[in-house]
Amino acid sequence: MSSNTTSELLYVIKIGGNIVDNPVLLTQCLKAFSGIKGKAILVHGGGKLATQLAKDLNVPQEMVEGRRITDAETLKIVTMVYAGLINKNIVAQLQSLGVQAMGLSGVDANLIKAHKRVHASIDYGFVGDVDEVNISMIDNLLQQNTSIVIAPITHDGNGQLLNTNADTIAQSIATAMSAKYAVHLIYGFEKEGVLLDVNNPNSVIQHINKEKYQNLKDQQLIFEGMIPKMDNAFLALDKGVQSVMIGMAEKMNELINGIAGTTITQS
Repeated sequence: MSSNTTSELLYVIKIGGNIVDNPVLLTQCLKAFSGIKGKAILVHGGGKLATQLAKDLNVPQEMVEGRRITDAETLKIVTMVYAGLINKNIVAQLQSLGVQAMGLSGVDANLIKAHKRVHASIDYGFVGDVDEVNISMIDNLLQQNTSIVIAPITHDGNGQLLNTNADTIAQSIATAMSAKYAVHLIYGFEKEGVLLDVNNPNSVIQHINKEKYQNLKDQQLIFEGMIPKMDNAFLALDKGVQSVMIGMAEKMNELINGIAGTTITQS
């Protein structure tokens, strides 16, 4: 973890499809984002709109272990929806709230380079894994007091678009920017936080460090589906991010102020 506590504060916030799909919750979340004092980046997922458009256009969709296989036709759809309609809708709403916002994908200004995912047994199609984040470009925009809204479309540097996981993009940007900023990474999703009992929404674990996480895993008290998110969070901390918060996206104001969800730290 970065020891430079005097760095300028930067929030990197990721919101998922459950918020993108709900206009009321999205507006609520963006109002909280607009109230951030300091630099801020918003990374968004796609939601159900791409799936619905694919159905309307008779483009078959294939999911493997909850992940979308991105063939050539699906890539066209997710690019239009994620980097087009969803991204610009969010930017327009932020402008109405007085935020100087710029909507970009990983392709724009060479923001995020990636490579086509290689897997031993599954062909994910045009799915990308992040290689490089354009730190100087992001910093230039932040220094102009511009909030950046990032859609999860990247490129390989050779003209090929790639569909990339928004959680990974948020973590990659947060870790890249931690060399200069005191970065707080927030994952907004559908649950209240990391739960001790997955069937009890009130069983939120307010603070977890590596030791406590390992103990909870050993006791099999961490819900299996949460383990990848937690591992991702500790990876970000290992690479210099100051803290990671996981919680309900519609409580974004409370998450930003550290009074809701689960705070994840090194110690």
